[in-house]
Amino acid sequence: MTEYVVVADEDGFLRAMAALAAGTGPFAIDVERASGFRYSQRAYLVQIWRQDTGVVLLDPPALQDVDRLQPILASDEWILHAASQDLPSLRELGLEPPRIFDTELAARLLGHERVGLAAVVERTLGISLAKEHSAADWSTRPLPQSWLEYAALDVVHLRGVAEALRAELAAQNKAGLAAEEFQAVLDRPAKPPRADPWRRLSGLHTLRGRRAYAVARELWTEREALAQTVDVSPGRLVPDRALVAAVAADPQTKRALAALKEFTGRASRSELDRWWAAIERGRAATDPPPERVPSDTLPPPRAWADRNPDADARLKAARPLVEQRASELRMPTENLLTPELLRRLAWDPPQPTDATSIGAALADAGARPWQIRETAQVIADAFVESVQSADTAPEAAS
Repeated sequence: MTEYVVVADEDGFLRAMAALAAGTGPFAIDVERASGFRYSQRAYLVQIWRQDTGVVLLDPPALQDVDRLQPILASDEWILHAASQDLPSLRELGLEPPRIFDTELAARLLGHERVGLAAVVERTLGISLAKEHSAADWSTRPLPQSWLEYAALDVVHLRGVAEALRAELAAQNKAGLAAEEFQAVLDRPAKPPRADPWRRLSGLHTLRGRRAYAVARELWTEREALAQTVDVSPGRLVPDRALVAAVAADPQTKRALAALKEFTGRASRSELDRWWAAIERGRAATDPPPERVPSDTLPPPRAWADRNPDADARLKAARPLVEQRASELRMPTENLLTPELLRRLAWDPPQPTDATSIGAALADAGARPWQIRETAQVIADAFVESVQSADTAPEAAS
C-alpha cells in the first residue's frame, strides 16, 4: 500500500507548490470536510492530483495562506465530482477554478443511472473504489493511512473518468450543453442567509402558540452560538428533537428541565444554565414570532385543481411533454428543467404565452440557453393545448 503523507508545514507546502507547478494538464481536486461533526464546512483535507506530479494531500487548518496555490491552480482546468459541494470550501481557502469539468454532473447529463464517484469510476474505467470512509470525521488528527488512501483514490482516477465522459458527451452531442452546465455551476451565486434560520428546526411544526415559538427561537439561537464557538455540529450538542421536547414540556424550573429525559445531547446538562436562560428569554420576549410567515412557496400541485384550475391544466399538459423530451435526450428531467421552475411557469405564465415569452421567463429564472432551446416551445405548445382543452370540455360534456 502506498504510504501517503499529509502536507502540514511550510517546507512541505513549498515542495507541493513546486511539484504541482511542474506537472502537466488539468488538476483533479477533491475536499474532505467534517460535516455532522463540526460546525463549519471548512476543508480539513484537500486532495490534488496532476499528471507528472501525483497526489498531493494538504492539511488546510495547519497551513498558512493556502491561496498561494491559486496562480498555479488557475493555469488549467479543474476536474471535480459534484463540484457544487466542494467549491464553497475551496473558495473559503482563496482557491478559484478558471473552468471545471464536473464528472458527477456529466454522468447525470449522459443519463447514467448511478452517479456517485465509485459508480462512475467503475462504469467508465472498470475500477472498484471502496467508500467506507465517506462519512468519517476528517477533522481527526492524525488521519489514519486507510483514510488517506481512500482520499487519494478520490482524485487519482478523475482525469481518466473525465476523458471517458468527454467521449460520451461528444457521442451524444452534449459537449456544448455540458459546458453551459459547468459554467452555470461556477457562476451560481451563494444562497442568501435565511431570514429566520431557526425555523429550520426539525419538529417545529408540532409546537403551538407564539410563546412556544419564541422559546424555540431562543434555544436554537443559543445552540447555534455555542456550536459556532466550539466548532461542533449543533445536533451533536443537543439534537433538534430534544430542543422541541423541552419547549413542548414547558418545564417550570431548571431542575424540571434537567429531569426531562427527552432533553438529550452531550451539552444538555453541562450547559444547563445556558438552556434555561434561553427558555426564560423566550418566555419574556415582547416580540414572539408568528407561527406562520408569508412565503412565495407555491401550494402543492395536488391542491391546484381547486385553487388555480388553469394552472393545474397547464402543469398537467406540460409536465409529461417535458419528461418525454428528457427521456429522448437520455437525461433526468430535473437536469433538463427543474420541476420547481416548470411549476412556477404554470402557476403564473408570461403573456403572451408563446415560446419567446416562455424562453425569456426561463432565462430570467436562470435556465441555460440549451434548456430554453429544448423546452420553451414544448411548454408553450402545452400551455396552448391546455387552454384549448378547457374550451372544448363543456362541448364534450354536452
